[in-house]
Amino acid sequence: MVSLEKHEHTVAIQRCRSYDPQEVYSAISRQFELLGGVDCFVKPRQRVLIKPNLIVPKPPEVPAQTHPEVIYAVARIVKEAGGFPVVGDSPAWSATAGCLKALGIDERLRKLDTEIVNLNRPVRMDIAGASVGISRVAMEADAIINLPKLKAHQQLGASFAFKNMYGCIGGLAGKEKAYWHFARGGEVESFCRMIIGIYQKLNPVLNIIDGIVAMEGQGPINGQPREVGYLVAGTDPVACERVCCDLVGFDAGDLPLLVTAGKMGIALPTDEPINSVGDVFVKPACPDFKPAVQTPLRFTFPHICKSIAKQCVVLAKHFLRSGRMPKT
Repeated sequence: MVSLEKHEHTVAIQRCRSYDPQEVYSAISRQFELLGGVDCFVKPRQRVLIKPNLIVPKPPEVPAQTHPEVIYAVARIVKEAGGFPVVGDSPAWSATAGCLKALGIDERLRKLDTEIVNLNRPVRMDIAGASVGISRVAMEADAIINLPKLKAHQQLGASFAFKNMYGCIGGLAGKEKAYWHFARGGEVESFCRMIIGIYQKLNPVLNIIDGIVAMEGQGPINGQPREVGYLVAGTDPVACERVCCDLVGFDAGDLPLLVTAGKMGIALPTDEPINSVGDVFVKPACPDFKPAVQTPLRFTFPHICKSIAKQCVVLAKHFLRSGRMPKT
């Protein structure tokens, strides 16, 4: 078996043309093998947090969230490796279970003995000079597999590997993420340092980015679906983000998170080639992928109030349908 250290900066690129369950499972299984084998990442009896990108209860046809087949395939692989899969996030406008139900995958995951959790119970951590509430669930996981959705982002240019781990903030009843947009959003570099700091603190063992159908335009929520047809996997978030840029024709030098990573000394030099394995594509694979029109990063106080009100409406609708409130 090849050691994980040899794959530190390697990115496994896998063509995947649809969300057919077997095609997705085979594609992700191949990525694990290209990176040294699943046992490099998951050990028997480990509690493995699978961190998808969940935002609001929407069906899988809306590409704002990690596709359910990607989530299920990774949970299945973790289970087959002898680990205990746990799927968790802190959606902006719902609970994890509500989003997974809308994606039509909640019961399938439960039949796989997958635990479904909200990333709450915050532990205060000093990150980028601030006391940030990081979910105890995430902190106590034996391993984390990060499952972002490839999206254009109207505040940060793009949402690839780094940004998805911001969802592990679990304080203020799920609204601490919005608070930091308000408190740090006036200084883009400061906000990016916080996001990168959260990623470093939690240190996912692997990123698998869902770019089969991405979101172009006004992501992370209001963009349009765009077929890209690739899964991107690797342990190095910067290398993964650079490959995603190559897929959709973005300039890595225009993305605040990658620029900040460079200033922090954790980015590969832009002239250093990435060690990519798997499928080859002509850059860019999607040359007319639409970027987002950029809007201010900082949330206003009325924006936060509106977010809280919307969360209350979503939870009330859930209660009226099911007769009980989702666990928080």
